[in-house]
Amino acid sequence: MKILVTGGGGFLGQALCRGLVERGHRVVSFNRGLYPSLEALGVQQLQGDLADRKAVIAACEGAGAVFHNAAKAGAWGSYDSYHRANVMGTGNVLAGCREHGVARLVYTSTPSVTHRATNPVEGGTADNVPYGDDLKAPYASTKLIAEKIVLAANDESLSTVALRPRLIWGPGDNQLLPRLVERAKAGRLRFVGGGDNLIDTTYIDNAAQAHFDAFEHLAPGAACAGRAYFISNGEPKSVREVVNALLGAAGAPQVDKAIPFRVAYAAGVVCEKLWSALPLRGEPPMTRFLAEQLSTTHWYDMAPATRDFGYVPRVSFHDGIMRLKDSYNKDAAVTG
Repeated sequence: MKILVTGGGGFLGQALCRGLVERGHRVVSFNRGLYPSLEALGVQQLQGDLADRKAVIAACEGAGAVFHNAAKAGAWGSYDSYHRANVMGTGNVLAGCREHGVARLVYTSTPSVTHRATNPVEGGTADNVPYGDDLKAPYASTKLIAEKIVLAANDESLSTVALRPRLIWGPGDNQLLPRLVERAKAGRLRFVGGGDNLIDTTYIDNAAQAHFDAFEHLAPGAACAGRAYFISNGEPKSVREVVNALLGAAGAPQVDKAIPFRVAYAAGVVCEKLWSALPLRGEPPMTRFLAEQLSTTHWYDMAPATRDFGYVPRVSFHDGIMRLKDSYNKDAAVTG
C-alpha cells in the first residue's frame, strides 16, 4: 500500500517511515525539508508546507492511508503560526483524504490537549480525562482543535484515530535529550516542585508500534475508529528518576536541585512578558504552561489501547535506557 507520512523527517516520523518500509509499504513523506536518512530508506519525499492546501491534497493522491504526524511543536511562538500548521494543516490533510478516497487516517496528537493547571492525572484514559481548559500554550490549544476535527471526521468512508504519546525519547532524539544535556552540563537544570511527581514516558519504538497497531485495526466500525488514546510505556516514574536516567545514558551530570512551583510559575510569567516585548531569540527557559506540566503528576492507563488495537509496550524503560546508552557510546566512538 502507498502510505503518506506527514513530517517523516522528525524523530517519530522517521521511526514511522522506517517501520512502514520494513512492513513492505511504499512510503511517501511530506516534509518542510529534505532528509538523507529518508532517501536511504527509499522513502519518496515531497517538500511543502502543511498550510499549502493544494500541495497537501496532491500529496494524498494514491494513498491508502495517511499517518498525520507533522505539527508545529514547542513552547513558544505566535498563535497564528501554530494554528496554520496544526489546525489548517490538519484540515488540509482531511481534505486530501476526502478528495482522493483515503480510507484510514492515524493522527499523532498529544496528552497536552487534556492539560488542566496543576491537576494530577493518575491512571487516566480518554474516557475519564476531559479536554483541558485555560491552555496557556498555542501548541496545546491548536492540537486540541485539530484532534477534535480528526475524530469528528470519522465515518464509513474515512476511519480516523488519534494517538497521544507521552514524552517520546530514545536514540535519534534531537530535541528533548539534547536540551536536557545542554542545561545539565551548564548547571542550569532544576526540578520544578521537587521532581517527585510521577509521569509517563514513551520509548520511541513503542510510540511507533502504537501507530502501527492502530493502523492495522482501523476500519469502519472498529473499536478504535473515531476515538483518542493515551500512549506510553505504562511505567510511571518520578520526573527525577526519568531525567537522571536519560542524563546518565548520555553521560551528562545528574541533577538534584529543585525550585518551588510558585517560583517557576512566576519566572514563566516574567519570561513570557520579556519574550513578547523584546526581540529575544529562541524559546524562553520557562513558561507558565511548562511550570505546570513539569510539576504535575501525569500517567495513563494503557488498557483501552490494548483492548481496542492490541498495543502492548515492547521495550521497557530500563531496556530503552540501555539502548540509548549504547547509541551514545557508539556515537562517541565514531566522533572520537
